[in-house]
Formats: sequence, structure tokens, C-alpha cells
Amino acid sequence: MAIKKILCACGSGLGSSMIVHMNTEEILKKIGHPEVQVEHSTISDINPEAADLFVVGGDLADFVSNVPDEKKIILKNILDKNELEEKLKAHLG
Repeated sequence: MAIKKILCACGSGLGSSMIVHMNTEEILKKIGHPEVQVEHSTISDINPEAADLFVVGGDLADFVSNVPDEKKIILKNILDKNELEEKLKAHLG
């Protein structure tokens, strides 16, 4: 499945999701996928049809349990760009 849209989410949709959003865009450009659309929102906006891939912190993993594993990235450390890059590469091929 081609990934066209990534949704980064946190509890309020303002703080950590914005940080992950900016890091995701930076990494997508670095690895050659600037065409992928990135958005951030609150965890309550997550449903499997809202995006092709979801990125959340480990503290919110329970909130995305309804999303198939192949459509989500759970970060141990939302500030770790190396972890994010490794996991994005695994999903983007």
C-alpha cells in the first residue's frame, strides 16, 4: 500500500503531535518522500480510514488499538529522530 497521508496524534492535538509532525516532514524529505502529506491532530480523530499511517507516542498506544499494526508507528521516544526515521523507512520501503 502506498502511503499518501500520515497523521501524527497526541492527547490535545497541539503539543507532541506538532513536534512529531515537523520531525516526520523533515525525515520524509531526507529519505526522498516529500510528496507524503503529514497532518497532526488529537487522538480522538484516529480511525483506520483517516490516514494511511498513524504516528503516536507509546503512552497512547492503547488509543490506536483499533488500527492495524501495518498502519501505525508507536514511538518509544517522540523526540528521537533516529527511531522515527528507522520506523518510517520500514513502512515506506
